[in-house]
Amino acid sequence: MLGEVLPYLEVIKDNVAEEDIITEVEVPDIVGKTIKEAKQILKESNLEMEIMDINEEEIDNEMVISEQIPVSGVKVNSGTEIRCK
Repeated sequence: MLGEVLPYLEVIKDNVAEEDIITEVEVPDIVGKTIKEAKQILKESNLEMEIMDINEEEIDNEMVISEQIPVSGVKVNSGTEIRCK
């Protein structure tokens, strides 16, 4: 039972390495930014980017992001992929 309650209370075990702890970050607003700008912003927040509905070879770094999932302000785990259109 304590194994279920302690993580909820954000109590960390002594034997867990610091790099094994998943941190949460707030999703930045990248709508209206170019793909190049958005990639840099997401990188600074330790987030990844996935461009939806377009082939890899069709991606132009000057294209502007019109939609993002999840939306800005949401807390996600570090390393999460942000889907963009």
